[in-house]
Amino acid sequence: MKRIVGSLLPVLLLASAPAFALFDCKECGTVTSVKSVKIEGEASGAGAVIGGVAGGVLGHQVGSGRGNTAATVAGAAGGAYVGHQVEKSKKARTEQHVTVKLNDGKTRTFKFAEPTSYRAGDKIKVVDGKLVRE
Repeated sequence: MKRIVGSLLPVLLLASAPAFALFDCKECGTVTSVKSVKIEGEASGAGAVIGGVAGGVLGHQVGSGRGNTAATVAGAAGGAYVGHQVEKSKKARTEQHVTVKLNDGKTRTFKFAEPTSYRAGDKIKVVDGKLVRE
């Protein structure tokens, strides 16, 4: 009797499972969100150097004596800061993050450099690590 129940158990489990679960695509899913994400640029230091030199030269044009020295130092510091921020903003970019809930329950996020036409609710399939509409 145990032998019959043991050999029928897999058949019973398969019979009780919904038909779609047997042939479900594990690499298929649904887009749950699409977001634009601003990525800050990274500065190499060149902007700070150029800004510092320019600020120092402009600061040196102000005053005389100790006031001149203080203006030069302040101009160099301010110019370095501004140059650094300008360089970072020039290298900033926007990415599109597409979040997908796969049929196996996992969630994956795909990043795109350019705006994408994917929308929440789109049915997709992952092929070679890339999204494809079903």
